[in-house]
Amino acid sequence: MLYLRDATHIDWRTLEVTRGHLAVEPGEGGAVRTVGEIPAGGEVFDCAGKLVSKSFAIGHHHIYSALARGMPPPARTPRSFVEILELIWWRLDKALDTEMIRASAMVAGLEAARCGTTFIIDHHASPNAAEGSLHVIAETLDQVGLGHLLCYELSDRDGAERMEQGFAESAAYAESHQALVGLHASFTVSEELLGRAVELARAHGTGIHIHVAEAESDEEDCRAKHGKSIAKRLKDAGALNLPATLLAHCLHLDDEERSIVANSAAWVVHNTQSNQNNNVGRFDPRGLGERVFIGTDGMHSDMLSATSAAYLEGQAAGGVSPLDAYRRMRRVHDYLDTNGFTGDGDNTLVVLDYPSPTPVTADNWAGHVVYGLRSAHVHTVIAGGRVIVENRRHVSIDEERELAIAREQAERLWKKLGVP
Repeated sequence: MLYLRDATHIDWRTLEVTRGHLAVEPGEGGAVRTVGEIPAGGEVFDCAGKLVSKSFAIGHHHIYSALARGMPPPARTPRSFVEILELIWWRLDKALDTEMIRASAMVAGLEAARCGTTFIIDHHASPNAAEGSLHVIAETLDQVGLGHLLCYELSDRDGAERMEQGFAESAAYAESHQALVGLHASFTVSEELLGRAVELARAHGTGIHIHVAEAESDEEDCRAKHGKSIAKRLKDAGALNLPATLLAHCLHLDDEERSIVANSAAWVVHNTQSNQNNNVGRFDPRGLGERVFIGTDGMHSDMLSATSAAYLEGQAAGGVSPLDAYRRMRRVHDYLDTNGFTGDGDNTLVVLDYPSPTPVTADNWAGHVVYGLRSAHVHTVIAGGRVIVENRRHVSIDEERELAIAREQAERLWKKLGVP
């Protein structure tokens, strides 16, 4: 049993602030409770009054992009979102091999942990190294101490052989792990593949994880090829009936599509900074219902940064309060819980060294989150009832060694891409 002495605890649901000692049970589903005294013999971490609350979860990530940071630009500047995919990301994902995938998962996982995140929902692609790829990511995140919900990005864009290899990895992984069934986006997914993916998700009691209307061209393609909107296409295929289905982005939905999504079982994940980086549009939550939460889309692993960005973006969409932004960040926990996914129990906590110049209360905590709190304030992280990060350092992984390995793998990747 782990005991947190003198913790200022903020209940992530009620935002109630209390000070005292906390007992943190180990293992999956371990509880957290207040205790009057700490018994002798227990493991004790002295919070010295620091803030303690539930750790964070990333609603949509692309771990495979971790080695792209600082990479020189493509030979010519992309002129559209599709060209961004063609000239950058689809070239990169085809160049990945197993060692690069492992290094990407390790450094993304370490960054996430240092930022107070203990759970990642990831969307992976490596067309020339599909076999075993999800297993490698899972093993690496397990080593870091993070919970995860992974999928492989199925697509017809690289031909039938690569699609079948990705499908085989999706099916094999789902046999032994909690998983989603990934699809790239409507414009690279055939009717046959969409149907097969939905059937695979049904067989494993899970959902689809797909990019939806990230750019206007995705909607235009769907209407031209299939005579219907993306939301209608997914609804007709049965993907929106699955309560674990995730729809990433949803930027260019019309009113009818918003109604379809809001009245479905699916959840929406928005990714402000990625949308801004790709210049694809602004997220508007109106008409989509309450099943909306936040991801990073491979930009980074910092949910506090993503939440602050979503809050600021929301001011242009009719206004979003700090509490709205906070609730949207936390809604991923509801998604994981209601769908029975494990790894995000109450005993996943973050200790924040946040010397605020103003009082912290239940009424203003959300304002502190969007205006004041930063990942630099993350001091200690607890996952599954055990400390994995203490004083901003991972307790069991040699971070310098892993970063050195990542740099070597990044150089290999860039060389394969023909980048000097």
